[in-house]
Amino acid sequence: MKVITPTELLVLTSGLCIIHKISTDGYRQIVSIKLSEDIININNIYLDISDYNVQSLTRCTVVAVPKNEMRSLATQRVALGTALIRASLIEASIYREWILNNGRRDARTRIGHLLCELAVRLDVSGTASGQAYDLPMSQEQLGDAVSITPVHVNRSLKSLVHDGLIEQSGRRIVFPDWNRLKDEAGFNERYFHGRQRS
Repeated sequence: MKVITPTELLVLTSGLCIIHKISTDGYRQIVSIKLSEDIININNIYLDISDYNVQSLTRCTVVAVPKNEMRSLATQRVALGTALIRASLIEASIYREWILNNGRRDARTRIGHLLCELAVRLDVSGTASGQAYDLPMSQEQLGDAVSITPVHVNRSLKSLVHDGLIEQSGRRIVFPDWNRLKDEAGFNERYFHGRQRS
């Protein structure tokens, strides 16, 4: 396999994509979801190799910024350097929450938590109202994000619908009782560090 050294930072200006890794036996683990205004490969501002794959979930538009220019600007303009550091730290906070979600929560709670996270992040990015959105992921992709099988994803979604925590029509997800779902899913927005749902 050829290793490509990224020379650009990729800023997602529209659409959604996932960051994933593949195990030696061919299983995919989705480790991150990128939304509009996210830097897809922020680590490459100082690291020369990407140890992950990127795949679009929807039609995406990306702006490529030469990383050397961004590095130079970050040292010349304190506000930009601070913004890049803050974005990296928030990304690390989200990763920690995903580790907790996949490691210590049951299947239904994992799915509920991910649905809450997407609601907040889509709302903040302006992609959806946060009250309802079209789920941009298949059941297989949801399973790869929360480390369960598509069958368990299906059962978990049906259980959340049955208990009135979500409404689902095709890909459309609606939250009839947002606070109750948050409580059931153990979801607290503080790991976004200021990115709040409107």
